[in-house]
Amino acid sequence: MTALLWALVALPLTVGTLLAVAGRQADRYAPTVAVATAVTALGLAVAAAFEHPRAEAPLLEGLPAGLAVDGLSGLMVVTVTAVTAAVLLFGVADIGPGEARARFFGLMLLFSGAMLTTVTATTLPVLLMAWEVMGATSWALIGYWWRDPERGNAANTAFLTTRAADLGLYLAAGAALASGQAGSLALDELPDATGAWSAVITAGVIAAAFGKSAQLPFSFWLSRAMQGPSPVSALLHSATMVVAGAYLLLRLEPLLAGSGWGGPVVAWTGAVTAVVLGLVAVAQSDLKQLLAASTCAQIGFMVLAAGAGTVTGGTLQLIAHAAAKSLAFLVAGAWLTTLGTKALPALRGAARRHRTAGITFTVGALALAGVPPLSLWAAKDVLLAGALEESTALYVVGLAGAVISAVYSAKALWFVWQPAPVPDDREEPMPHATRLPLVTLAVACAALTVTSFPPVRDAVERVLGDEAQLSPYVWEFVLSGALAVAVSAVIWIRGPQLLALPGRLTALAAEWLGLETAARTLLVRPVMRLADALAAFDDRVLDRAVEGGARGSVRLARWTDSQAERLVDGAVEGVADGARALGRLARRPQTGQLHQYLAQAVAAFTVLAVVLVLVR
Repeated sequence: MTALLWALVALPLTVGTLLAVAGRQADRYAPTVAVATAVTALGLAVAAAFEHPRAEAPLLEGLPAGLAVDGLSGLMVVTVTAVTAAVLLFGVADIGPGEARARFFGLMLLFSGAMLTTVTATTLPVLLMAWEVMGATSWALIGYWWRDPERGNAANTAFLTTRAADLGLYLAAGAALASGQAGSLALDELPDATGAWSAVITAGVIAAAFGKSAQLPFSFWLSRAMQGPSPVSALLHSATMVVAGAYLLLRLEPLLAGSGWGGPVVAWTGAVTAVVLGLVAVAQSDLKQLLAASTCAQIGFMVLAAGAGTVTGGTLQLIAHAAAKSLAFLVAGAWLTTLGTKALPALRGAARRHRTAGITFTVGALALAGVPPLSLWAAKDVLLAGALEESTALYVVGLAGAVISAVYSAKALWFVWQPAPVPDDREEPMPHATRLPLVTLAVACAALTVTSFPPVRDAVERVLGDEAQLSPYVWEFVLSGALAVAVSAVIWIRGPQLLALPGRLTALAAEWLGLETAARTLLVRPVMRLADALAAFDDRVLDRAVEGGARGSVRLARWTDSQAERLVDGAVEGVADGARALGRLARRPQTGQLHQYLAQAVAAFTVLAVVLVLVR
């Protein structure tokens, strides 16, 4: 079974790398190869979900590379591969032959493969490597049309924001090593850390997860990520990068619970994000921006579940949201391609003119709204039951977020189903190639409604090993479902005019609460000013000091050359002259005649004898 797990991870990574490297020469074959790879990976994922394989290989001394499929990761690998297959199938029609298809499909497979590695990683080194690949490929995919400066800036914003938060994961890894309790950096050993190191590990994991999943205060990067192609948005928002942080928090729920403070911080952040970003979604007049803000809000429920210890509810929310959100983004992309707009007022009547897209979008929107019996209704009630156990206030805030979900979903449906004010007979029909993935995801989304039934939910709990979870009371189901239906009905009957807010509030919400501006003001600008100050110090102080030292060295060298060298040369020449004089004196008695040398020796010995006598 080890080979099965390696194949599941290696297949999309290898094929994706080959396609990305091959370049335009492989454009003709890239869609077929990519779709076939995704379908094969789906088959491997299903097999792995049943077999629960494990694999381990040496990486660093005492730090092995570990992969495993268990209950949670088994559900995740099937979700990731299924959504990837549908999105790539849609991309065959959306990314035309004139585009760099090999680069696009190769990066998409790499993106999916990195997510598969993330959800199956059992050690922090493997998780960090997959985390980095996912961030790099998201940057390349958001900036796919790199010749457009606006798209390039959007990719840079998304990458730098998530990259800054990712530092928390490195901090957690360092703290785990320093604690000595998690020497192999295994994820299931992180809760064993104690004292201050445990707090550092928890804080690092939370920061990285919030950044990756676009939770407050990092949410703004997801708005900029809408500059990428529609299939990228569909995959990024549904089953890969944006849910990676929520998955990590669900995986490390014991760490949050053991810290004492991590669980409440995570739960309240998720609940507040669900409400605040839900209101941001309500204020949007752009369909893709509405869906982007709703992604932050919906993932807020997953984060709330992780903090409240409701792993089953968070997992159900994650899986159902993946189907609903990928479906909604693909339909939005199809309308953008066909109608040339994503503005809600301009999309009036779009669902009537394109019935397949309209019906499938309705399925996804109703799932987001939590209208019974669709799956997100049941998932929200399961996780809200855990929130109620933690705190009544937390439950109320979470329920408010669920109601707001119905508001922005009903708003989107109202626009696309209203008759167009001026019918346009010139518009082109939607490509037939887009229908199959849309219908496939719609069926999957509708099929997930069975998760609302207690037997199926109980089975999911057993798969996750989470049988101690609380079941919602009947009144919770009735209350949340009735509120969702009532709000949706009112919006549908009276229209979005009910949502009118004072101009400043609407503008602030439409601009995502000015979070990017605040980040630039509070973080980017101070850092750049500090960098400018350090650069000025470098230019005005360090550079001048170095240049002054160099000038002093040159002057010292010149003085040495003009003064000291002359003295040294004179001394050397004096020694040489003395040696030459002594040499001449030594050569004078050297005549070569033996009787003269004998006479000199006798004279020398005579002098020596006289000296010895006198000394005595």
